[in-house]
Amino acid sequence: MFVDDTADFPRAVDASIASDLAHWLGMTSETQTAEQQPDHYDSFAEAYARANENGLFNRWYARPAVLDLLGDVAGRRILDAGCGSGPLVADLKERGASVAGFDASPAMIRLARKRLGDDADLKVADLSLPLPYDNEAFDDALAVLVLHYLEDWSGPLTELRRVLRPGGRLVVVVNHPVIPPVMYPEVDYFATVPNTEEYDFDGVSATLTIWYRSLSAMSESFTAAGFRISAISEPPVSPDTPPELLPPSDSDPTRFIGFIFFALEASPTVAPESDRADVGVFASTSTPVS
Repeated sequence: MFVDDTADFPRAVDASIASDLAHWLGMTSETQTAEQQPDHYDSFAEAYARANENGLFNRWYARPAVLDLLGDVAGRRILDAGCGSGPLVADLKERGASVAGFDASPAMIRLARKRLGDDADLKVADLSLPLPYDNEAFDDALAVLVLHYLEDWSGPLTELRRVLRPGGRLVVVVNHPVIPPVMYPEVDYFATVPNTEEYDFDGVSATLTIWYRSLSAMSESFTAAGFRISAISEPPVSPDTPPELLPPSDSDPTRFIGFIFFALEASPTVAPESDRADVGVFASTSTPVS
């Protein structure tokens, strides 16, 4: 995973900092184009869940920032797209929300069921396909560290707009678009290109293919799917973050370049309905996990 923030933007274009972060995170700059399968996480799901339970990027950075963007969620219906082992689902349920979650990895959903119980509203489903939920079923939706695994955002965003009520909110978190020109100067910032990166999750090696795209490309995708951007955030880590987890820094270690956070609002006009498949048929064929 990467790290966040360009509040002090000159630091974002410091190549030495980017190089240090790349070494710290164990990433490679070798560009590849292999497609990542929907169940890719199955082979390292448990290690990923362990590493992120109290890790910097999820526990102390992404999750607190998402919860801050959402604010009071009591009584709201929320969909977590790409819910993984369910930590955000658990956070939101503790705050009084009614939460559903799905993930393309059956292994991740099994871990989420262990965390949340057999009665949790969890499904195996692929964000690149029509979703097994009714129109306007949710007040809010989350796509946290999931869209950047996909080359095409149009179908997934249209589906997320479809399942949100008008005025509903979508929180999107992806790798920061400034990373490619800093870390990989040979990559065209304005192109949508994949890069396969290596990670270590609690001693287990794994590769993830990230699709980089420009900030303007992200904005255009949101608008085309029927969303307007209500906020863009580059937050610091949680103030409760253990100091030993913070990266080395000559300035403020709580702020760094990694993720960018969007709060989107579903427009009153429903986005064009996907013609890829019948939603009802897909709902009846989603994969159960026990």
